[in-house]
Amino acid sequence: MRKLLLILLVLCSACSKGPQADLPAIGQARSLAAEWALINEQATEQKLTLSYVATMRSSIREQLQTAAQALTEPKSDYGAEIQALLQQPGDAPPQQLRGHATRLKQIEDSLESA
Repeated sequence: MRKLLLILLVLCSACSKGPQADLPAIGQARSLAAEWALINEQATEQKLTLSYVATMRSSIREQLQTAAQALTEPKSDYGAEIQALLQQPGDAPPQQLRGHATRLKQIEDSLESA
C-alpha cells in the first residue's frame, strides 16, 4: 500500500518542479525515519521478532531509496538529509533517526509555508 502511495506521490510531483514538487518525498522520508526509530526502539526492548525487524528495516531502506530517487533537487538540504538517513546502519539509535525526522519536518514545514 505504501509503495502505491509513494508512486502516486511521485507521479503527482512530476507535474511541477523544485522543492514544492519534492514535498511528498520529504514527508515520506520523514515518516519512514520515525517508523524506523520506533522499530529500533521496540527491537532494543525485545518486543519484536528478529525476522520482523529485518524485514521492516529492509522495506524502509528500499522506500527511502525510492524517495531519494524521486527528488527533483537531490543536492538540496533535504536530499542530503535523506542520504544521511540511508547511510545509517540498520540498528541506528532511535534518537539519531528521530533527529533526521525532526530536521526533515522542519524543512517540510518551511517549504509548505513558502
